[in-house]
Amino acid sequence: MRHPPRSMLLAVAGATALVGAMIVPAVTASGATPACTVEYSVTSQWDTGFQGAVQITNNMARVSSWSLSFDFAGGQKVTQGWNAKWSQSGTTVTAANESWNGSLGTGASISAGFLANWSGSNAVPSAFKLNGTTCNVDSEPTPPTSPPPTSPPTNGTAPALHVSGNKLVDADGTNRRLLGVNRSGGEFMCVQGYGIWDGPVDDAAVAAIADWKANVVRIPLNEECWLGLSNIKPEYAGANYIAAVKDLVAKVEAHGMTPIVELHWTYGQYTGNSAGCSDVHATCQKPMPDAQYSPSFWSSVASTFKDDQAVAFDLFNEPYPDRATSTTTQAWQCWRDGGTCPGIGYEVAGMQDLVDAVRSTGATNVIMAGGLAYSNDLSQWLTYKPTDPTGNLVAAYHVYNFNTCASESCWNSTLAPVAAQVPLVAGEMGENTCSHAFVDQVMKWFDDRGLSYLGWTWNTWDCSAGPSLISDYAGTPTAYGIGLRDHLRALNG
Repeated sequence: MRHPPRSMLLAVAGATALVGAMIVPAVTASGATPACTVEYSVTSQWDTGFQGAVQITNNMARVSSWSLSFDFAGGQKVTQGWNAKWSQSGTTVTAANESWNGSLGTGASISAGFLANWSGSNAVPSAFKLNGTTCNVDSEPTPPTSPPPTSPPTNGTAPALHVSGNKLVDADGTNRRLLGVNRSGGEFMCVQGYGIWDGPVDDAAVAAIADWKANVVRIPLNEECWLGLSNIKPEYAGANYIAAVKDLVAKVEAHGMTPIVELHWTYGQYTGNSAGCSDVHATCQKPMPDAQYSPSFWSSVASTFKDDQAVAFDLFNEPYPDRATSTTTQAWQCWRDGGTCPGIGYEVAGMQDLVDAVRSTGATNVIMAGGLAYSNDLSQWLTYKPTDPTGNLVAAYHVYNFNTCASESCWNSTLAPVAAQVPLVAGEMGENTCSHAFVDQVMKWFDDRGLSYLGWTWNTWDCSAGPSLISDYAGTPTAYGIGLRDHLRALNG
């Protein structure tokens, strides 16, 4: 779902949850200004890998290209990165500029990030060189420290999930329908510089969702905020953002609800048909995820949550390559395979690329993949279904009263065949009438077939600007929200 204007969202933005970040102390100078400074941080760490970041500040004359080098001393090995060309020879790591960020003026800074494996220890590099000049040398350096191991996400009573045939089941093999809500905010607040969440996400706020008898919460995310790219305020990005997401996931699980983490807004400039914005940054919905950052995002997210099978992954909110290209076949090929897609000016990461990024970490969590037309078209989903070696792939569908496929006849012809082979989850449903007559029809069709659905959205926006389930974060329903709340309570009360 696309979002109401920022002027409306700002009026309802509430408290922001900022959780302590795991930052390795930077080795910086306190005397004369050094020729260059490098701040090194570990933004997330798990049993066999970690996500790291460097912020480079050039205090020398302007350079037209740059190369940072440092040595690992704890068995670490860089596997991929962003905002730089990363390579490693033995223990020496090199990050060289991309073609578009080589210029670094006096006093200017650049940030870059990477994923790496580690074993034994994860010692912090003790020396950095920028274009051959040693950085951080004008005072006694702070002794390097190893970051403490990051505990796996807390899992209260939320069940571990996997796919069995066309059903989602828990560890005991019991069917698990996902019935709940979306909690919007994490996709837009950070990139707009206002915070991380839109409204409170403390225990009381999450308990209010559970009080509706929801058993799932979908959490939209922003890839630039997660990866900590330099255009985002640091207090809302990187380690702070990741910690806030992990904290919300833990709260959702503690109330027995399944968390779905979902990639909503991504990098890449698109100005074609149905463009949401002309910005290259992740400030609106793009037609497809980008090859530059989206695989790295999913490698990092999967590594963060791979030890918690209660967390499900929704690969990309609402693909619409069909709006950019002239043929349906080209659109579905772009959806699955990515690459250079007609009508899209950036290199695309296809659904197969993202499945591979998740599985390459060893994560076996359930993966959801939405179809074309903003996830409203699943007509060829089975034909172009990505390959998943774990068999834990779910079809995701979005439906609103204004969509093309918003009738029982369309559901019978296009959804029923998909639901016969794989689990089907309506990750978003809603209507723009400030009522619930349409979602009542959706829920009945899905109930009759034992399928899953989530209402958009658990935010206090005026329903005339979009489907908003609540008027306050204590869970008071809007006229539209009453339909979902009463139905969930009737099913699960």
